[in-house]
Amino acid sequence: MDWLERAAQLRQWSRGGVRAPHKPLLLLYALGRFQADAADELPYSAVEADLKHLLVEYGPPRVTTPAYPFHHLVSDGVWEVRTEHGPGSPGTGVRELRAHRATGRLAPDLQDALRREPSLLGRMARVLLDLHFPASLHQDLCDAVGLEPELAETAAPTTPGRRSRDRRMRETVLTAYEYQCAFCGYDGMIGTAPVGLEAAHVRWWAFDGPDDIDNGLCLCSLHHKLFDKGVLGMGEGHRILVSQRFIGRGQAAREQVTALAGRPLRGPQPGVRPVAAAHRSWHTSQVFRGSPRPTAA
Repeated sequence: MDWLERAAQLRQWSRGGVRAPHKPLLLLYALGRFQADAADELPYSAVEADLKHLLVEYGPPRVTTPAYPFHHLVSDGVWEVRTEHGPGSPGTGVRELRAHRATGRLAPDLQDALRREPSLLGRMARVLLDLHFPASLHQDLCDAVGLEPELAETAAPTTPGRRSRDRRMRETVLTAYEYQCAFCGYDGMIGTAPVGLEAAHVRWWAFDGPDDIDNGLCLCSLHHKLFDKGVLGMGEGHRILVSQRFIGRGQAAREQVTALAGRPLRGPQPGVRPVAAAHRSWHTSQVFRGSPRPTAA
């Protein structure tokens, strides 16, 4: 049985690039629990709060219930649900899952495979991370679900569902934006090497975002993370959006985030294609959280 292929082919509702990372988040969470203490049964009552937090932080902007992946992941052959009455899930109702004391666990065959081949856990985690989340969030997500970073090892090129990245994209994007953050203008160097500057995909690579210049932004490490977390976005006229959900009371938060609202992006150089409207729209609908703040004074 090819567990990597099963991880890569989780059945998800998806249309037009809509994000639906609910099952991958639950499977990552279960792998983290298994790695930490070989946890077998995970009561829904205990999983609910943790998974809800993961969905808020790493899921799509729309609100969804943890009950859906807890029930539906069973169909992928990697997860089982039982109640006090025996095998089988009572459905996607939160009350029913609580009332029947539902518990979930990794499929016994998968648990056996993980014990026989410990590196499988890391390779499955890497498949899930690569296919559903940008690289800037991988470490944070590993920490959130309790996965040791060294176990989320780089997947082999033959991992199902992987595309080949264009290694030239970083240099192409940084050059196009003249080695400065498109949001704040940061342009730090050590000698002749840029430091703290990254090439960000506007439409995530995990969601068919191309390695093209019109899908890239040069961002500093801070603003790259905030862009991928949905705190920052791009509006009409390539002006910066700042989410009203962001709260920062200190001077640094005001200067580095809230004061950016409504400012035009820096770059790219003349003659270089700016971010395409289709990629910008995808980010606004699938990543940016809430409504934008009014333009800063």
